[in-house]
Amino acid sequence: MTASTTDPVTQHEQFHRRREQAVVRSQGNLALVNTQWIDHEQTVWGVPGVWAPLPNGQSGLLLTADTADGILVDGALVEGQVIVAGRDAVNPSDIRFSDNVTGFVIANEEGGYGLRVWDSASEDIQRFGGIDVFPYDPRWVIEARFEEVPGGLTVGFSHLKDEGRTRERVIPGEIRFTLDGADYALVAFKSGKALQLVFADATNGDSTYSVGRFLFVTPRDDGTVTLDFNRAVLPPCAFSYHFNCPLPPKQNRFAIPIEAGEKNVLAKDGSLLH
Repeated sequence: MTASTTDPVTQHEQFHRRREQAVVRSQGNLALVNTQWIDHEQTVWGVPGVWAPLPNGQSGLLLTADTADGILVDGALVEGQVIVAGRDAVNPSDIRFSDNVTGFVIANEEGGYGLRVWDSASEDIQRFGGIDVFPYDPRWVIEARFEEVPGGLTVGFSHLKDEGRTRERVIPGEIRFTLDGADYALVAFKSGKALQLVFADATNGDSTYSVGRFLFVTPRDDGTVTLDFNRAVLPPCAFSYHFNCPLPPKQNRFAIPIEAGEKNVLAKDGSLLH
């Protein structure tokens, strides 16, 4: 007797396989080999060209290169100078350095721009063995309620590489539920049409990645929301040191172990990749 696609264990296995496929794509998490912020004219490790900031208010970076560098921006070979539009532009630029090395320009909250470089044949992709994951457990499928805060609620989020500096984020509301007699009110910020929970629990640094994990959820029209911690995923910084991930705020730090979802990134020999 085979399990149907509605079987939660089968769905869990399919979700896990898709995650492992996604992180090894040409611009998947394991392919990121550099993120370099550009605040003056400079070279970027691992790729050719000279990169410089644009005047305030303009999206992207100024690239200077010649044909021998072989850089394609939006499909055209660069000779001289070209503006490389950032991901915040209406039409962001696509950069190709070689058959396996690509890039794009990102923006930060202060209006600065940086270059991200991706290598589809990176060392981490070559060494990747899989994502360690807890077995499916229905205990960690929790029904909760999303309570919207009119006008939003400002919460300070720290990031892994920000040396304690806090970034203020406006969240649309709180996710409330009761587990084992304890009441929880989690904060989540918008991520497209979903809400993103950044959380920590008692497994971190033991059986799971030390920094914490993410969970993406979508409230229903009536405000109810399902928290399926079996779909908790590792943050991008678990796969590449060149990501700067948000850290769990104090409201989202569980004293209990949540033994569900992804645990760690493994190398082919079964050891931790990072």
